[in-house]
Amino acid sequence: MNTPMQSAQARGSYHDYIWTGPRPLNLRSWLLCVGAVALAAFVLAWSAQGTQLSWSELANGLPQIGDFLSRSFPPNWNILGNLLNPAIETVQIALWGTLLGVLGAIPVSFLAARNLNRNRVVYQGVRQLLNVTRSINELILALVFVSAVGLGPFPGVLALALHGVGMVGKFFAESIEEIDDGPLEALRATGARPLQVIAFGVLPQVITAWIATVLYRFEVNLRQATVLGMVGAGGLGFELVNSLKLFKYQDTATCIVVVTLMVVAADTLSSRLRQLIQDGRVH
Repeated sequence: MNTPMQSAQARGSYHDYIWTGPRPLNLRSWLLCVGAVALAAFVLAWSAQGTQLSWSELANGLPQIGDFLSRSFPPNWNILGNLLNPAIETVQIALWGTLLGVLGAIPVSFLAARNLNRNRVVYQGVRQLLNVTRSINELILALVFVSAVGLGPFPGVLALALHGVGMVGKFFAESIEEIDDGPLEALRATGARPLQVIAFGVLPQVITAWIATVLYRFEVNLRQATVLGMVGAGGLGFELVNSLKLFKYQDTATCIVVVTLMVVAADTLSSRLRQLIQDGRVH
């Protein structure tokens, strides 16, 4: 019976399959390795002190966590009927937040792609704009829009859409930069206009990656739509935070179960669609 080592050697060099870093060969290399390890240990210790990392406090808090869980179970299934409309509202927020974010990201992504936008100033400006847009958390954006348009699901849609422009636009632009430039040059050589180059040279190459990005973004928005409800942006999050404020922990557990089932269902559906796309069954 061959050992894994012998099997690997039979198929090829052992080092072709198991990567090992180069060993230090002299005193300077050893000192650099020791210095890197010491620096990493210092950074970890410094960050642990800054975050007040304490396993003893966590151990002391375990009984409180157990008490919270004991009060939360069994979930109060009697309120499921009351959660139907908020659950539907959460899906609607995620759906429209994704749709508007994608619609806003598509034109911006062409300007943020280096191989399509040769103007360095415009390219860098759009890239930085996308960085700023996605660096602002959805909760902060929701608070801003709640103060502007009032409570309800609409500010949640606007928050997800604005943040989605920055995030989806970045992924779209990177997909465009990874395409083969040959078809684009061929179209330009025939006198094709920029829109024709995009329609017949760019989109056919990126559409699969774009669909996968949109599906993933919808999953993220479904989770975020629940959180946004905690600041008054509607959906299940509003019910969740109200149950916590009223110390109705069994109702809270029910909300969490519903949210979890929704996210799992969305993840399963999007994964199945992505698999169908990769297999070429969906065009």
